Amino acid sequence: IRNSCLLKALVHNYSHDPEKLETFNILNTVALHYANIHGSPTEGCFLAPFATVDLTTCRNCYVGAFSYVQAGEIAHERIPAGRVWVKSDGVFEFKYSFPEGVVEKYISLDDDYQPRGELIDFLKSREEDFVPIYATVRPECAVDEPEAYVSPYSVFRGDGSVGRNVLVCQRAFVENSTLGEGANAQEHCYIVDSHYDGFNVTAHGGKVVHCDFEKTTFVGFNSFLRGSEKAGIKVGEGCIVMPHTIIDAKEPITVPAGSLVWGYITRQKDLEAHSISLAELAETKSITLGAMQFTGMGSMFVDGFQRRIQHILEENGAYYNGSEETRGHAQKTQNVSYNILQPYAEPGLNGMFPAIDIGPTSINDI
Repeated sequence: IRNSCLLKALVHNYSHDPEKLETFNILNTVALHYANIHGSPTEGCFLAPFATVDLTTCRNCYVGAFSYVQAGEIAHERIPAGRVWVKSDGVFEFKYSFPEGVVEKYISLDDDYQPRGELIDFLKSREEDFVPIYATVRPECAVDEPEAYVSPYSVFRGDGSVGRNVLVCQRAFVENSTLGEGANAQEHCYIVDSHYDGFNVTAHGGKVVHCDFEKTTFVGFNSFLRGSEKAGIKVGEGCIVMPHTIIDAKEPITVPAGSLVWGYITRQKDLEAHSISLAELAETKSITLGAMQFTGMGSMFVDGFQRRIQHILEENGAYYNGSEETRGHAQKTQNVSYNILQPYAEPGLNGMFPAIDIGPTSINDI
């Protein structure tokens, strides 16, 4: 990481195994509040607050606030705020842009370049809950469940429970919620007053309030699903909530099973232009719904998403049955030791893993 400014950003490497080292570079990169850099080297890339670059190499790019990009290598292209773009060259392309003024309501920068909006307000109201956890060398685990893993660097409080093979990652926040078997909450997730039937995936930065999820649902990066006691959100089995989706319920909302959901939704009627059944999408090669445009092979898009969800569940140990083949993060990390910086695991290698290089560099290095 060189000449970089990372503010509460999540940087996710490809590898989880210190015995299989790899190069992981971020050069001249600024990533502002709660941006996600997921498994990708970046060069000269600016990420605005709550922007996500997913499974991609990003070079010389500007990614606007609350934009999500999973589109391969994207050189010399400016991504405006509030754009959700998923592309596989020659196979499919999904594009959606939020209506004017919506993104600014939830996240923008004030005149002093400080983040403001309802997303920041939501996080700031819970920020102090993490202070005691990081104020001690050995935080205590909030949940003692031998067949699940709740990180001691997460917040788990209130009237809630976890089932077997559940994984709650560091920096996750769970309050008054029930997580059924095999469910997971990834880093920077917030799950409040909600229920998960099981085998649910809440990706990095997903926030859900007063939601009821049936089995095998997926909530994408930085999505914001906010219900209330009088306006709860129900999501049917097998649904995929696209990354950077906002469901801010003004009335009870029910998402039918097997649906793909995206965009900005406040009422049940909004689903007409912001959702489609996965079965229907798998049969299409071109469709426009509201501001969403999809071209290419719908079957490949659906299959790829479902495969990724199953891969996440397998890697997290959601299907653990006692065999070594089904062990995942929920089992492997139960006895892990934590350090802010870790040394190399093998003898003969000096320094820290990953190698830390902080400081000004010459133009030749860049």
